[in-house]
Amino acid sequence: MTARSTSTTAVTLVVVGLCCQEVGASLAVLLFPEVGPLGMVMLRLVFSALILGLIARPSWRGHSRASWLAVVQLGVALAVMNGFFYLALERLALGVTVTIEVLGPLALSIIASRRASAWIWAGLALVGVVALGGGGFDRLDPLGVIFALGAAVSWAFYILSSAKVGVAFPRLDGLALAMAVGAVLSLPFGIADAGSALLRLDLVALGAAVALLSSTIPYALELIALRRLPAAAFAILMALAPATASLAGFVLLGQHLTVIELIGIALVIAASIGAVRAAGRRADDVIEPVG
Repeated sequence: MTARSTSTTAVTLVVVGLCCQEVGASLAVLLFPEVGPLGMVMLRLVFSALILGLIARPSWRGHSRASWLAVVQLGVALAVMNGFFYLALERLALGVTVTIEVLGPLALSIIASRRASAWIWAGLALVGVVALGGGGFDRLDPLGVIFALGAAVSWAFYILSSAKVGVAFPRLDGLALAMAVGAVLSLPFGIADAGSALLRLDLVALGAAVALLSSTIPYALELIALRRLPAAAFAILMALAPATASLAGFVLLGQHLTVIELIGIALVIAASIGAVRAAGRRADDVIEPVG
C-alpha cells in the first residue's frame, strides 16, 4: 500500500468516526424526551465502560496512587464533559453545541503554540462565536451556551488528563478504568433523570447504540488513523467536527442554521486549523525533524 493510499484510508477512518459520533449525538437527542440528557449520559458511559472493559480487561491492582489519581481525574472529566454536552444539546442545535465545545481544545492549541500569531486565530474564533450568535445571541439559549462552554472547559481538562493516563497505563487500560469511574459518577444523576424509563429494554438498547456510535467505534477508528497520520494532520481533521455536527443536525434532526451561523461555524473551524498548524510549527522549532 502506497503512502498516499495509506493517508487516504486514515483520513476516511477519521471522517467516518466523526460521522458516527454525530449520528450517535443525534440519536441521543431523540431519546431526551424519554430518558433525559443526564439519563443519556449515564447510559452512554455505562455501556462504554462495559465495552471497553471487555476489550481491554484492565487490572484493578498494582497501580500507584499517582496512576489512580490520573484515572479519577479523567473519569471526572468524562462525566462532566458528557453531562454539560448533553445538557447543552437539549437547548442548542447540534452544530452550535459542538462549535462552542471545540473552543476548549482551540484554547489549548493557542496556549501551546506560544506564538504571537496564535492570537490572530483566537480573534478569528471570537468573531466566529459572535457570528454564531447572530451578532446578538438572540437565537441562542443562554443556559445552553453556558452548558456548552462548560463542555469546552471540560474537554480541555479531558485532553490534559488523558495525556497523564496515556503515560501511566498501557493500551486502553487507563481509559477503561476512567470510563468506569465516569459511569459510577453518572449513576445517581442518570437514574434520577431517567426514572422508570430505564426499565424499558428498547430504550436501554438504544442507549447502548449511542455508546457504540459516540464512543467505541470513533475511538477505535481514531486509534487506527493515528498510526497512519501525523498528530497535527489528525488534529486538523478533528477540527472539522462542527461541520459534520451541523450536517447531522440538519439531516437527522431537521435543525436549520442561518447563513451567519454557518459563517460563524466556518470561522471557528478555520481558527482551529490555524491554531493547530501554529502549534505544529512551534513543535518544529523546538524539535528538529529526523531524516
